[in-house]
Amino acid sequence: MRAETAYHGEMGNQFATLATDNAYNAHTDRPAMLRLAGDVKSLRVLDLGCGAGHLAAELLKLGVAQVIGIDGSETLLHAARERLGEGAILHQHDLEEPLTFLQDQSFDLAVMALVYHHIEARAQLLAEIWRVLRPGGYLRVSTTHPTADWNYFGGSYFADDRVELPLGNGFISYRRMPLEMFLGELLGTGFVLDELVEPRATEQARLVDSHRYDKTHRVPLFLTVKLRRP
Repeated sequence: MRAETAYHGEMGNQFATLATDNAYNAHTDRPAMLRLAGDVKSLRVLDLGCGAGHLAAELLKLGVAQVIGIDGSETLLHAARERLGEGAILHQHDLEEPLTFLQDQSFDLAVMALVYHHIEARAQLLAEIWRVLRPGGYLRVSTTHPTADWNYFGGSYFADDRVELPLGNGFISYRRMPLEMFLGELLGTGFVLDELVEPRATEQARLVDSHRYDKTHRVPLFLTVKLRRP
């Protein structure tokens, strides 16, 4: 993501703490990403926008051979290093730029949790993911649900403008987009859609935040897709 949209400094620290055990990241989005990841034992995984390493940590517990994590925020990468230790190789890199340091067809799985909507150079990023995935490899992507953005920000459902959402003492910036745009970009790259889910919070979220737990079971907040590189 662009330097101005990465979570730096205090915002990065707030997000690293928040994502550890909150209703949305920890108990709605992350379980869906892990379920769609399937059997990851012995796989080489690319974690794009790895943040503080929460998803990478869970993947390592499931037996992946190696995780390569990329994020634009040194603040979040510092938290990821503390969480993962020697379990992952981490790179600070702007996802708006090509992944030139990664070899062709060198990964079995790529994951991108709640990152895609932050990116402007999405066509370039998808082409790079296609390049570094082996044939038959998989991509997992989660994003904000288009109807959730429409309900919150108003205007046209088909808008694809940049919006800001409060986070801690600041705001996060991302691009909302309709479903046809989100899926169209992914499928237009050549990926095949294997599964789409609108995740609801797990029971653990009820203990953390019963209001947000109930909300995820009434209205769609996130969208998660499982894609395959033919």
